[in-house]
Amino acid sequence: MTIDLPYEPVNTVNSAPAQRFSVWQQISLEAIPVSLEHEKIAIAGGSGFLGVSLAHHLANRGASVVILSRNEPQVAGPWRHRPWDGRTLGSWRDELNEATGLVNLAARSVDCIKTPDHQDEILRSRVESTHVLSEALRSINSPPPVWVQMSTAHIYGDPPKSICTEESAVGYGLAPFVGRAWEDAFHASVLPSQKGVVLRTSFVVGRNRGAGGGALDTLGLLAKLGLGGKVGSGTQGMSWIHEADLNRLFERGLTDSAMQGTYIASSPHPVSQVEFMRHLRRAVGMPIGLPAFSWMVLIGARFLLRTDPELALYGRYVVSKRLEEEGFEFQLPHLDKALRDLFGRNAN
Repeated sequence: MTIDLPYEPVNTVNSAPAQRFSVWQQISLEAIPVSLEHEKIAIAGGSGFLGVSLAHHLANRGASVVILSRNEPQVAGPWRHRPWDGRTLGSWRDELNEATGLVNLAARSVDCIKTPDHQDEILRSRVESTHVLSEALRSINSPPPVWVQMSTAHIYGDPPKSICTEESAVGYGLAPFVGRAWEDAFHASVLPSQKGVVLRTSFVVGRNRGAGGGALDTLGLLAKLGLGGKVGSGTQGMSWIHEADLNRLFERGLTDSAMQGTYIASSPHPVSQVEFMRHLRRAVGMPIGLPAFSWMVLIGARFLLRTDPELALYGRYVVSKRLEEEGFEFQLPHLDKALRDLFGRNAN
């Protein structure tokens, strides 16, 4: 597959080492806040599930949050909104001037049937938004000293048995291609004066706060209907992270001067698809889960759910070697407790 990229990719090696940022020697670490109290944080592409969750978390830490997105979040919250189309430089750039940190989540959802037009939009939404943020940062007097960039654990492809870390090779196919282009765009865009952090994020489980609940909404409904059984072989990896831990990683990226480079944002305990659904059925109180053969998924995903069947049939096992070495402690590292937190009797 060949897609023309609107930028020159950075020449990086396939093993994707954690430390690529020699330019960071120019960073003034005194500019990195140790606390978010009264600090301004801009979240680009923050109107969806992940952005609203993060905005609540940062606001609870005392930050002043502004969301840059095409549309306002579907729910009111402790933030301001500034219109931004993800492609065009405009007055929204003023929100970045004198901000403490920038978080970029802007990306078209992959929960769709991947027609050529959708594939192109999936790529361009990530690359073009990253580059216009770069233009904005270079056009203001006081850009934020920290840029935390969303990426994807899909960058490793679909290795059936391997456990991938930050040192593992990038995979092959559309998702790894897009993930690599997204990260290359970031490497080409981050300022020499900025601390840059990339979070290769796995499947996020979290609450629906009025802006959607991600794929867990659909999986939870299927489980409640008794349809949450084995899909295909059931052995495909489901690497996951609770929204609370992902938000803590974004916070750490914004406030910890030692956190630099590429990290995997995923629980240290990935599971197989069949095990994930077993835990989910238990969390929603459904004792049975009818299986779905591969041919059933191919038909049902395309014609009923209108999504890519590969999202269910393929997966990966990823864990962060760097977070373990740096002593990061997950609040909800085990799936059973993470799902009970979201679906338990007192969950809200």
